[in-house]
Amino acid sequence: PPGFVQSSCHSRIFWMKLNKLLLQGKFFQLEINDPYAGPILLDEKVASRCGYVLSEDVWGNPIFRASVLGCHVANENLFGNILVISTECKLLNPNRHWRRNLKALSLLSVPVTMLKIFFFSKESPLCSQVSVKTDVPAVSNDYAVAWMSALPETQNVAYQLWQLMFVSPSGRKRITVSDAAKLGYSFNNTQYRVYLRAPYHSNESDISMVSGVNMNVVTSTSMYRQRWLLLLIDTTVSCPVDGISFTDTMLTWTVPRIIPTLVVQESTFLSKSILMGVDDQVVVNPEEKNYLLEHNETLIRITIPIGAEGGKLKSFISGGVYGVIYSIDLFLEHTWTDADWQTTKYTIFKSITTPFMPQIPTVTNNTLPEERLFNVAFGHFLHDVSLVAIAIGNVPFTLREAQQHGLKIYETPFSNRTKGFILEVSFDDPYILKEYVNRNETRYTLLINYTLSVGPEMTLYYHSAEVECVIADIELPEAVGYCDEENLYLAIPVFGLHQYWNLYLGNKLLNRHVVLTNGYLAATNSTHLILQVPLFAVGVIYEEVSFQKIRARFDVALRKVRTMDTLQMFSISCSFNSSAFIICHPDGTVTISAQMKTVPAIDMSKTKLRDSACKPKDYNEGHAFFKFHVTTCGTSVRFEGDHIIYENEISYEKETLPGQSTPMITRDPDYRLTVLCYYRAKETLVLGAFTSDPSTPPPFGSGTMVARSNTAVYRKIRQALNVVSRVSKDYSFMEFYKPNMAILKRPVDTVFLEVELKDKSPDAELYLKNCWVTGSLDFNSTPRWNITVDG
Repeated sequence: PPGFVQSSCHSRIFWMKLNKLLLQGKFFQLEINDPYAGPILLDEKVASRCGYVLSEDVWGNPIFRASVLGCHVANENLFGNILVISTECKLLNPNRHWRRNLKALSLLSVPVTMLKIFFFSKESPLCSQVSVKTDVPAVSNDYAVAWMSALPETQNVAYQLWQLMFVSPSGRKRITVSDAAKLGYSFNNTQYRVYLRAPYHSNESDISMVSGVNMNVVTSTSMYRQRWLLLLIDTTVSCPVDGISFTDTMLTWTVPRIIPTLVVQESTFLSKSILMGVDDQVVVNPEEKNYLLEHNETLIRITIPIGAEGGKLKSFISGGVYGVIYSIDLFLEHTWTDADWQTTKYTIFKSITTPFMPQIPTVTNNTLPEERLFNVAFGHFLHDVSLVAIAIGNVPFTLREAQQHGLKIYETPFSNRTKGFILEVSFDDPYILKEYVNRNETRYTLLINYTLSVGPEMTLYYHSAEVECVIADIELPEAVGYCDEENLYLAIPVFGLHQYWNLYLGNKLLNRHVVLTNGYLAATNSTHLILQVPLFAVGVIYEEVSFQKIRARFDVALRKVRTMDTLQMFSISCSFNSSAFIICHPDGTVTISAQMKTVPAIDMSKTKLRDSACKPKDYNEGHAFFKFHVTTCGTSVRFEGDHIIYENEISYEKETLPGQSTPMITRDPDYRLTVLCYYRAKETLVLGAFTSDPSTPPPFGSGTMVARSNTAVYRKIRQALNVVSRVSKDYSFMEFYKPNMAILKRPVDTVFLEVELKDKSPDAELYLKNCWVTGSLDFNSTPRWNITVDG
């Protein structure tokens, strides 16, 4: 089929490459068509004997290489300058019936013809990775001692039969050509030439170092005897076995310039030409391809940039890591003369493959925040890598499914002959992770898992990546507040509520239960939450309280759902005119504006609390304004459930006239007004020695006023104990911290606490049972540091 075979002839080498794509799923074998012996199957034994090379390039394409001096090469004219080698490739489909269907084999005959006139040098050593070969003219010389030492062996040379004598560190060995063939050698002669082909690392070879390069040397003499003619031919061959070095960017091949076993008299050595080639073709100007061919008195060095033209890069996976290997087929041809040989042409073929070079792919974030679009480049890869699947947020997609989902995936070329894969995903894709961060930003996270097919083996490679983008695309809500005569109102936008942030009243989440419990009203439309808070409801903060006037404020905190960080406070503050009210402050202060409507009217200046010394702070004809602490003015305390109730009463001092008997005569009405303050027992500490967290103001108590007659039956109440606690600055208890002052102490520091009972009742005694320090007024607040436990 077209494109299946490529063939050429360069530098005395037949070269043929088969297309691997047409061999997939099939077995194949090559046969050499000898014009006299017929088809000969190419196997390792034949390849070794004839110097054939059957290998693969880095892409897995089979390559066949043979020397024009090899076996089964036919001459097509009398002058021997048109040479032909004919090969045949057999393809076989590997099914279970193949043994019964041999006639269905597809035969492909590929004759490779070399049309070139050769003027061979008199000695032409040729080195390849399978065998080493030398051909020399049929003449004898008697200049060396080695030749003289070989003369005794000639007495035993068989008549009219070629024999070989090998010299190695183990001694001399003389064998016939047929026996040498059994050892992997190939010997042949024509009318003008003698050929010896030897495998690398045979038993008769030796390793010697020449100018830092290890050389595989076969020292041999070919001998032939006929009548009075004794023919001795030096068929020594020497080929390098290493000399390859690598850096991250270059590979270097080093060969000795002078090889002692091939140049007996170095003083007469004269180098004529040094050529290099790639893929069996001579490179006339190496510098044009960024190759470097250099030599000095001892070495010849070829340097090739990794990835350079002429070689092949291949993707590879090793241990789950992506990387590349670079392969190039080089040859070196060195021609020289010396006094013993007119011309020697020394040729070496070398296939070089670099070690595995890891190439960790990079993920480049080219995201366009203004377009709300992730743009991610993934590379760099060779062209033998393809993207086969992708996962977004652990949801797998084939490429077709990804396109149907709305993902955009395409390849892009890079300047260094590599490519990458571009992925575009919208921020609004359902598989993008979204997280609210900072004040008004969203972190969008794209989790990607790539699945790629690598190299001709189509090895699967997996790579994961995470790409983030933070943009300010959230608008914090702004509340609007207003008031009427009895209520405070807050209108708060509902966008983002419960998704990004929540509303808090102090430390409590403002939910439906809190709204109902505190007596608020809440209504929601499509855009806003309207919160109605009565003036005297729980949670209202009274900034200023005076006679018939109240300055009240209501605060709601906007906090992040996950971190509870406070972003901003929504507040509404208004002034109210109120004729009657009672406010129980967190510190135990009670302010009362009492309205007393009696007939006849009474003098408000003469009203008082239980302690007659506690008079109104201000008054008019119908109102009296009192301000006192729950520990003063005869205030009593009792406990009901989880509440502490402080009680006092406003009464009027009657003016009486003395009568004739015990009854008193008065014009003033009998009037009493009971005032009550309710505090939650575990939320209020009236006599606190330490301050609470200033960011969370303590709660107000709730109060009520009840008017009753003097004849009402009083319930038995428990008198409030007058207890004072304070913290001393040292053990002397002479200097104390001011009340409600924040005190900074380390956990290991001593706290000097004084608790004093000022009650004068002889029945009252003070026992300090449990005393601790917390960060707030909440009894259950943590962390908690004990001062005394169980007294």
